[in-house]
Amino acid sequence: MSHVFLVAAEDSGDAFGADVIDALRAADPSVRISGIGGARMRDRGAHTDVDMSGLAVLGLVEGLKAYGRVKQAVEDTADAIIKADPDSVVLIDSWGFMWRVARALKLRGVRAKRIKLIGPQVWATRPGRARVLAQWVDHLLCIHPFEQPFYVKWNLPTTVIGNPALHRLPKGDSAAFRIRHGIPLDAPVVGLLPGSRKAEMRRVAPTLMEATRIVRERDPRRHVVCMVAPSVIHEVEALAGSQNFPIVLVKEEAEKADAYAAMTVAIACSGTVTTELAAQGAAVVTGYKLGWITWVLLRFFLFKSRFSALVNVAANREVIPEFLQTSFNARNIEQAVEDRLTNPRVLKSQQDGQREALRIMAGTGRPAAEIAAETILKLS
Repeated sequence: MSHVFLVAAEDSGDAFGADVIDALRAADPSVRISGIGGARMRDRGAHTDVDMSGLAVLGLVEGLKAYGRVKQAVEDTADAIIKADPDSVVLIDSWGFMWRVARALKLRGVRAKRIKLIGPQVWATRPGRARVLAQWVDHLLCIHPFEQPFYVKWNLPTTVIGNPALHRLPKGDSAAFRIRHGIPLDAPVVGLLPGSRKAEMRRVAPTLMEATRIVRERDPRRHVVCMVAPSVIHEVEALAGSQNFPIVLVKEEAEKADAYAAMTVAIACSGTVTTELAAQGAAVVTGYKLGWITWVLLRFFLFKSRFSALVNVAANREVIPEFLQTSFNARNIEQAVEDRLTNPRVLKSQQDGQREALRIMAGTGRPAAEIAAETILKLS
């Protein structure tokens, strides 16, 4: 019987970790699961007393401020893993935290296989991270085939699993969601995805909300639906409560697919959610803002990709409008949304482009969690 220990530090990692746990148990009902994560992983029996709050930091300055917190969490995580004595440790996303955990485990002589689930975006920024990762982990489960060459020179074995967001949610039922929430079947629905990190609530969410307010004021027949991440429920509730228009707040994971499918156009914080939305057929407009020191370093020294949204990376063009840093303002975002709400040809063109990009991203078509689980069990 294999014993697998999974670690997730952020909401998106917790969601994928839960999917992988389900896939592990489907592939081997006798597998023993332990772990550290959020509510979804805890619901599946992966829980310890290690506190991961405050680790989802955003940017260079925030990272420096949180260094002491991260250092302590690394030691606490390593202690929990040593106590559990698993056959393998799966470190999900969260590059800065997870490579330090892997290093701590290796330096402390832990016998478990160290498996990194989703690698850093070495194709977009800082390819030297491939060398660091190869030094401390035994295997990488990566999303894209074009990531693999970065690790070959460092002799790190890799397995391509595809994009987790493509199979995370079932096909949503737009009509059922609208009926449940009293939204007419023919009414435009504007989605709002304000982020899942505390820093995003300060730096990104207010601008996305302002863009949503302007779009709503242009036509009161439009309905606003906001998907709330568990990690920022109170912040989103406060932001929504300060608005003078109605917002449907969706807090239950079971409603996510239906909510996304009901959205005509979604205003989203840049991240994994843009792929999930596109997979449900919503046209996405995305934006992001970092601290200026972090932005300057990324923009002029580190970031190599033309795009931030993976749908755009796959398509090699801007299918999803991106408004980053200097272009990140409510007016730019609302104008892009307005174009899609008022011009059917623009809307259809984006939806067609998203579908083609998703086809490219799908790879073999098998769920990423299924491939990840299969590989983890082989290595355990």
